[in-house]
Amino acid sequence: MRPSKTDLARTTLQAHGGTLGMRERRALILCDGQRGLDELVQLLGQDAPLLIQRLVRDGYLAASSSATATAPSPSPATSTAPTGPRRSRVAARIYLSGMLELHRDTEARHHRNRLQSRLDDDAMLQALADALRFLEGRVAATLAQRIRERLVEALPLEDVPSLHARMASQDDAVALT
Repeated sequence: MRPSKTDLARTTLQAHGGTLGMRERRALILCDGQRGLDELVQLLGQDAPLLIQRLVRDGYLAASSSATATAPSPSPATSTAPTGPRRSRVAARIYLSGMLELHRDTEARHHRNRLQSRLDDDAMLQALADALRFLEGRVAATLAQRIRERLVEALPLEDVPSLHARMASQDDAVALT
């Protein structure tokens, strides 16, 4: 399948607004009739087939009838997958590094340098938890909550329970002192 933009897609992209989110707009830009589904999956993530199908169904993309027949149909397990941005430890690390950069003191610089050093998975999760705890102690409660939510959105799903456990163990250690 090599999806291409329809007139509706071109009009929507030129309008710089509308009902499409950034992810859908990016998909429309990348669907130039030259890229195949495999390449789009590499660029957009594993849920690209569902995104492309939805854009075809809504009239933004066109695909040949034979290509549409070979497109994978969403299974119940696949259709519940999140369609937001891809999750990664790198994205989480970059996000928290940016938040730490706003605090121009030695301790914030220490946490930022630790996040930017090459760490194994376990050490990276601990560094993320430590940096988050530091930020939560420095900012208003509402901002701290938003930072925590954005961090959880950026982390791979399998890392979220570990981060929560590390944060809980830090809370327990603080309560004991």
